[in-house]
Amino acid sequence: MRYIFLLFIIIPIIEITLLINVGQMIGIFYTIGLVLLSAFIGVNMLRIQSLSTLMKAQERMNQGEIPGKEMAEGVVLAVGGALLVTPGFVTDVIGFCCLIPWSRAVIVRFLSQRFHVIASRQSVHTSYTETSSRPSHTSQGASGDVIDGEYTRKE
Repeated sequence: MRYIFLLFIIIPIIEITLLINVGQMIGIFYTIGLVLLSAFIGVNMLRIQSLSTLMKAQERMNQGEIPGKEMAEGVVLAVGGALLVTPGFVTDVIGFCCLIPWSRAVIVRFLSQRFHVIASRQSVHTSYTETSSRPSHTSQGASGDVIDGEYTRKE
């Protein structure tokens, strides 16, 4: 969480510095034109890639499969689109990386491995201690983990 806070501080400073330097080198109007051009190209790429991902997701759902990869790609596309409409060159580079299919696949693979490790490390423990007569229930989850819990029906 602390890294996200640092990113919100560091990235705008880098963007402002880079925009000032590029503006001094090529002129302010050309710099503004580059920022607007990258946003225009990015929005069009986002539209095309989003439709492609949506069609793949519908195809997988028609086959009776869960479109998990396509949903993750959709999130990466949304983040990439948000970065592309944000003025600046660093965010544009990251945004374009989110929109290019092969680099998006690398990002999705990295994030899915990262979040799979985090999810497998976490465990949930819930305890109810409201009544003295509690029926106990034990079942085996889809991943093979044993889930033990107690519940009380209130009518």
